[in-house]
Amino acid sequence: MTQSLNLRGVLTALSTPFAADESIDTAALKRVVDRSINGGVHGVVAGGSTGEFASLSADERIQLVDTVAQHTAGRVPVIAQTGATTTTEAIRHSKAAQASGADVLMLVTPYYEPLSLEETLTYIREVVSAVELPVMLYNIPGATGVNLDADTAGNLAREFDNIRYIKDSSANWEQALQLIHHHSDVLGTFIGWDAYIYSALTEGAAGVMAGAANVVPEDIVAVHNLIAGDNLVEARQAWKRLYPVIDTMLSEPFVAAVKAGLEIQGEPVGIPRAPMAASTPEVCDRIERALAELAQEVRA
Repeated sequence: MTQSLNLRGVLTALSTPFAADESIDTAALKRVVDRSINGGVHGVVAGGSTGEFASLSADERIQLVDTVAQHTAGRVPVIAQTGATTTTEAIRHSKAAQASGADVLMLVTPYYEPLSLEETLTYIREVVSAVELPVMLYNIPGATGVNLDADTAGNLAREFDNIRYIKDSSANWEQALQLIHHHSDVLGTFIGWDAYIYSALTEGAAGVMAGAANVVPEDIVAVHNLIAGDNLVEARQAWKRLYPVIDTMLSEPFVAAVKAGLEIQGEPVGIPRAPMAASTPEVCDRIERALAELAQEVRA
């Protein structure tokens, strides 16, 4: 799949299920993968922010990618988030994901210790040079402290043939538009902020990466498909029905909200790994009401 891959569409930022003892619940993880694929998504992402990668050990991260890649078995592309706080560790995870059968490596830049842009670019160049798979840059300045602006990302893609995509989670819409309109010749832009799903797709983004696609994959894919078919009036109506669910989850601690949404939809995946807390009963009630209203409107 990787050789001719032209990644587009809706990608699920997979939630990582945990058992009561906080170990990865592999059986539940496989069900979460199937739920997204059966919902029509165009790819799944293992070990992203919604997947709580920063709370996993190095061995758990490798196990997670192995499990997702093996269980997906070529049904859709698998994107593995392999970035780390050091270059050596990022290369280790990238090579492990490549060996596991991932199709794309998503590379978050180092976090916690503040780096300069030049240090960040050196890290990217060294990791990208060590692998053969297509790479998706992961820009999330709220977590890393460094923003990969549109021109910087575009220049990196022109420098390295295997830098093919970017996930932009900056929540900076002007920057997103610059990526889409100025650099789409070399870089497929995936917007990683669920509230921008409709806007990103209508502007011509390669796709969206959504944690909410764990919970409502069919509804997000329906919006994508309507836009792809130039049915913009129907797409706007579908998005208007869907947006309250997205907004409700984004208005709360998102990792926990996604897990609450999955449980409400009949797929329990445990709670976030401590010290992150589960959604409160009040938050769960709000998410459940929003999902019920969506289901009612879809049936109407």
